[in-house]
Formats: sequence, C-alpha cells, structure tokens
Amino acid sequence: MDSTQFREAAISSIDEIVKYYDTIEDRRVVPTVEPGYLRKLLPQEAPQDPETWADIHKDMETKILPGITHWQSPNFLAWFPASSSFPAMLGEMYSAAFTGAAFNWICSPVVTELETIVLDWLARAFALPPCYLSTGPTRGGGVIHGTASEAIATVMVAARDKYLREATAHIVDDEEREDAVALRRTRLVALGSVATHSATKKAAQIAGVRFRAVPVHAEDGYKMTGAELRRTVEALHARGLEVFYVTATLGTTDTCAIDDLDSIADVLDEIAPAATLTPEQRQKQKQGGQGEVWVHVDAAYAGVALVCPEYQHLAPVLARFHSYNTNLHKWLLVNFDCSLLYVRDRAWLTDALSVSLAILKNPHTDSGLVTDYRDWQIPFGRRFRSLKVWFVIRSYGIRGLQAHIRKHVGFAETFAGLLRTRPDLFEIVTGPRFALTAFRLKGKSPEATVLEVNALTKKSYDDVLAEGKIFLSSTVVGGVFAIRHNPATPFVEEHHVKNHFEILVAAAEKTLAEG
Repeated sequence: MDSTQFREAAISSIDEIVKYYDTIEDRRVVPTVEPGYLRKLLPQEAPQDPETWADIHKDMETKILPGITHWQSPNFLAWFPASSSFPAMLGEMYSAAFTGAAFNWICSPVVTELETIVLDWLARAFALPPCYLSTGPTRGGGVIHGTASEAIATVMVAARDKYLREATAHIVDDEEREDAVALRRTRLVALGSVATHSATKKAAQIAGVRFRAVPVHAEDGYKMTGAELRRTVEALHARGLEVFYVTATLGTTDTCAIDDLDSIADVLDEIAPAATLTPEQRQKQKQGGQGEVWVHVDAAYAGVALVCPEYQHLAPVLARFHSYNTNLHKWLLVNFDCSLLYVRDRAWLTDALSVSLAILKNPHTDSGLVTDYRDWQIPFGRRFRSLKVWFVIRSYGIRGLQAHIRKHVGFAETFAGLLRTRPDLFEIVTGPRFALTAFRLKGKSPEATVLEVNALTKKSYDDVLAEGKIFLSSTVVGGVFAIRHNPATPFVEEHHVKNHFEILVAAAEKTLAEG
C-alpha cells in the first residue's frame, strides 16, 4: 500500500467509522455468534500473496462486525464503560504513525515530556494533593499505564521491595540481610476488601505474596472500614504474617462504594507506619525491623469524577497514601487503553524497576535531568498515549469534561427516580453513585426469602439479556443478586434511559406474573 492508496483507504475507513457511530443504536448490543464462529469463516492458513484493500475492507462487515460487542452503544449498560471520542481516535492515528518504543527520553523527547505535562494538568484538574505532581515537594508524579491492573501490579512490586528494604535496613551484614529478606518474603500479605477488584489478588500472585480480603458489610454501605482493617491486620500479625500493602478503593466494581479512607489512614498510622511519617519516625521504624505499609487507592472508574468540584472533597485524604490510579478510558472520553498512575515519590518505582544496560546509556539519562518512564512500569517499551489525552483535553476543555460526567450522573438519578415510581416491582440495593445503580426485583410478598427474590431477579435479568435490546451486568452483594445499570457511554441520552426502564418494567411484570 503506497501513500496514495493509504489516503484512499483511510478516507473510506473514516467514512465507515462515522457511519458505524451514527447507526450504532440500531445494532444489537451483544452479538449472537457462537464460540468458534470466526474459524469457520477464515482460511486455515495466511494468504501467500497480497490481497487488495477492497477485499480486506469488505470482510469487516461480514466477518468482524458480527463478533463485536458494541461498547459505545447507548444501550450498553454493563460493567463500566470503555468510552471513546473522535479526538481520541485522531490521537491514536497519529500515535500509530509516529510509532516507536519510547523507552528513553531520547527515543522521542515529546513522548515523555507531553506525558508529564498532561498528567500534571489532570492532577490539578482532579485537585490531587501536590505530592502527586511532577513538580511537587515529594518528587512524585504520574505515568500512563495500560490498565488499572497493570498499575496495581506495578505498585505492589514496588511496595514489596520497599517494605523488605526498610524492614532489613538495620542488618549490616550483606548475607545476613539477604537471608532475612528471603525469610520475610514468605510472610508478606497484600490486602484488599472483598469488594476490591480482582486485580489486587492477581497482582499478589505475580508478586509471589499472599492475598487476604477484608470483610465489608451492608450496614457500612459495602465499604472497607478502618475497624475491619484493624481486625484483619491484627489477626494476621498474630499468626506471624506481615501486611505490607493495602488496596483501598474509590468506587468499587460492584456498587461504586468508597472505602472509608480517613479511618483506614488513621488505623495504619496507629498500628503500622504510614506515608505521612516524618523521615525521623520512619528511620526509627526501620531500626525496629518494620517496613512501611503501602496504601494504593484504586479509583479506576470513579476517579475521573474528581474533575467536578462537587467530588473534590474526596481528594485531600489521598495525601496520606502512596499511590493513586484512575482510568481515562472508562469514563473520560479517551479510548482504551489509558490508565493514570500517580505516586508520591518516584524513587519507590525506580528503585524497584530500574534497569541499566550499556545499550541504554545516553548523556540525557546520565545527566539526571530527564525522566525515563520505562523505570516507572513493568514493560520496557511504551506507546505515545499522552497524545490522545492532549487531544481530548484541548477538544473538550475541563468544563466540557465536567459536563460529560455530570450528564451521566444526572441520567443515573433519573433512572433511580423511575425505579422509585414502581415500588411494586423494584428495590434499589445501592446507589445511584457515580452513575451506577444496583437494584433487584421486589418479592411477591413481604415474607419472600432472599433466595426467592434472587431467583426472580435473575430470571428477569436473563430475559432482558435474551431479548437483546439492552445489555446489563449483574452482581451479588451481601448475598443479594442485583442488576447493575450504568448509563455512562458517550452517546446515551435521557430518552434512552427511559427506554431502558420500560424494557426492565416489561420484563419484571412478566417474571412476577409467571412466578
């Protein structure tokens, strides 16, 4: 394909993409294909000779699109959104054209420098504490990772190494220290709540440490509290295990609950060293053979809501913790993948992840005046993701991004209000929070058991999915089967939300009549 052919193909592809978005509402959200459908449509071996773009292009509609779940549809309400926008797509196109591994500043200086700038822009827009700025007092800063799971795995590895380094700093002999590190690694435990995303458990598997879950309760709104954290930590300490890491969550996957961040920080200040200790206090703990418990705040979905001033009261407590992540690709119009990780001291990452090879040496890195983001992540190479972020911020402005979040929050309030108009059919389990409402069917009688109501709710949910007009996800919280409604895709409007409600009403009435 030469440049002339590329221009023609690109124009026709953009026309197709625009048409796709203009008509996406007409498509069934979830495909009806069976597993293995594509193998029956494609040849067993790759083509030996070149094919024309026309032949490749026509297979998009007949072979590829039938297997696409339409995440941008206004009728996609499942899990959390994977939003996108036309400015972000343009950023991806340019990034693909400028492609490079970008592991060092010199690989493409703008890849590093734009990333640092836009992450500082967003840190200020989210009202994050100054410790997370690249110019802040603690030598912190931000980096773009692919996903929250990657960010959590990265900080857990850094936390593990930091804990072991501090816990054995009082041992002078090198071999004795090495033995102590090996022994203590067998006792390390990472914590999250039972509502924490599975990314924390997976990160513990990667880091070679144990994972334990802190209980949450309905009466606490399914959030992790300092009291439950204390009980869990003390029980583990009583068994000779050492807690080195905690994931706290701002917007849990099931219900968008916010863990009690203040009480978590208070408890760890009391029973384990925390990020707010002075250097003198931290040195004293090191001499006592203790390491610092790293607290990471996972705000993968809900964190971008901090762009709105009405949510920024959640930000100050983050100064008491070590790291924070949020995904622009979920709710802030930047297409997948784009997860922001902020850390209060970059040395914690570079101490654990830095690599030094002769082939990587260059005067800019050696000067210490540039950032090499390869040392802030597990992969070596990296993409030019900041370009699409820059395009989105400039195209919408902070006020436009605030309006985007507020629109969806308003739609969730509308949906919850509609549920309340039919108390004979529905009961809200949690929310609306951050545009997420979890609800269930009402039992046929006040004496109906939880299991009976669960069965009714699941039957209605299954019927809605089978009909295919809308696509939702479900969860179980506190033994309750609940349907999740999250109207946060870019093209959803109020009339869609009302239509969602009407579909759910029809399904609920049918289920209750049959049951």
